Amino acid sequence: MNKIREQDYHKGFDLKIWNKLLCFTKIYKKNLIAIGIMMVILAGIDVVFPMLTKYAIDSFIVPKKLEGLKGFILGYSLLVIFQSVVVWKFIEEAARVDMGICYDIRKAGFKRLQELSFSYFDRTHIGWIMARMTSDTSRLGDTIAWGLVDLIWGIAVMIAISCVMLYMNWKLALIVLTVVPFLAIISVFFQKKILNAFREVRKTNSRITGGFNEGIMGAKTTKTLVRESKNLEEFSHITSEMYSSSVKAAIFSSMYLPVVITLGSIGTALALWRGGEGVVFGDLSYGTLVAFITFTIQFFEPVRELARIFAELQSAQASAERIISMIETEPDIKDDSEIIRIYGDVFRPRRENWGNIKGDITFKNVSFAYKEGEKVLDSFNLNVKAGETIALVGETGSGKSTIVNLACRFYEPTEGEILIDGVNYQERSLLWLHSNLGYVLQTPHLFSGTIRENILYGRLDATDEEVIRAAKLVNAHDFIIKMKKGYDTEVGEEGGRLSTGEKQLISFARAILANPRIFILDEATSSVDTETEQLIQNAIRKVLKGRTSFIIAHRLSTIRMADRILVINKGKVGFVNLI
Repeated sequence: MNKIREQDYHKGFDLKIWNKLLCFTKIYKKNLIAIGIMMVILAGIDVVFPMLTKYAIDSFIVPKKLEGLKGFILGYSLLVIFQSVVVWKFIEEAARVDMGICYDIRKAGFKRLQELSFSYFDRTHIGWIMARMTSDTSRLGDTIAWGLVDLIWGIAVMIAISCVMLYMNWKLALIVLTVVPFLAIISVFFQKKILNAFREVRKTNSRITGGFNEGIMGAKTTKTLVRESKNLEEFSHITSEMYSSSVKAAIFSSMYLPVVITLGSIGTALALWRGGEGVVFGDLSYGTLVAFITFTIQFFEPVRELARIFAELQSAQASAERIISMIETEPDIKDDSEIIRIYGDVFRPRRENWGNIKGDITFKNVSFAYKEGEKVLDSFNLNVKAGETIALVGETGSGKSTIVNLACRFYEPTEGEILIDGVNYQERSLLWLHSNLGYVLQTPHLFSGTIRENILYGRLDATDEEVIRAAKLVNAHDFIIKMKKGYDTEVGEEGGRLSTGEKQLISFARAILANPRIFILDEATSSVDTETEQLIQNAIRKVLKGRTSFIIAHRLSTIRMADRILVINKGKVGFVNLI
């Protein structure tokens, strides 16, 4: 199946997206309130300094007096110290919010990935998922925490300065503020341009992450196929697109900020022009003029900051859209609310209501097609008795793995129904069925950690004795104890320190530790040597006894122990050989 293309977004600034993201800030409400208060305090201090300058000019410099200067200096110094303490505290609080939000978003994203069906991972590149969970999340944390800081400070400063200027000289203040409407018009113009550019940047970044992932995971294949040059060419093409998109986004952002700075300079020039006339004609004190010029410079400094935040919000929204789309993706396969109420869900199971599973499996007129694909199964019927072993053989694409995946409810029939112990399995908990499955793949996957830890994934509360018993049952114990650290031997990333056969035996032990009633072997011996195959064959005989099992294999030595061998041809049983 083809992977889906990265989703495109075309909306402008979307408050709904940000409202959803702000849900992650609820537990940091006290921190955010504290940050807001500190920002208002800092904005007030920033407004007080020009007023102190005005007082110093009009009280000490112009009249050439020193009386009261020491007290003024002391008060000024204390205000600077107080400002420094507030800055230190808000940095501490903002950093805590930043890290906390990143943690919570990643946790929510990872939780959703655990809930999503196989079909999502069939359609979605790993690189895109990784980009959402890493760089996109970091950008959002930074924007929400530090952007909020600058946003509150900037708005508070602008409001305070406007009020003070209007109080000092409302005519001059209105002249200076005439540039504000032009700022609003320019902001609207640039908003769409910047947002679209950053969307393209984030989209291309996902492709780059995917390229890195494929390059690392397929390093051995690259070497054997001598694809280094071709891989570099393909990757260079993607990075060139990233370069072009980034430059385009940077150009729009860099054009926006100089325009804001220019308008700010015009405002300062207007204050100097009209205020200078007021000083000459005696309508305005020299200290007031200096304060006004300072205020105009200060007024447009937060405007420049807000312009920067505005540009960052465009980039962050591109990240927000992608993360929210993943978190809000609903699993294709899930229990309905009534089933969850009775049996619980994957994170809050109610095992006391599950009941035992016998192992009868019935396919009744089952048809199945992957999304946007042709039918893989068409009116498929099969009745498997508890404890029976069914071997599935057939050419690639005939539907063998599909039959097994449907039985495991990794997918669900598009037509017909599947019964477990005579009951439609959609009427029972999804976790109930999966907890009774033992699945061994052609290419076993081990997690980083020790051999003991990997076997324990089968049942986390198992004792050391049970772990050893499972390893002995599948003939893995002998090679494990020969290792220097035995069961505490590190397996490496994806079990890279072990041979394929050793990984396969450990995966057998992990599966059997859970004591499943239904066992699946998907080409479990196709990638191992003859000696290891014999060990696995002996393990299979012991493991499958009394369990309902499906074996997908091509080797006769693997399937000869089956009770029935089904030859699958284009989704139908072409031939049944009774053993």
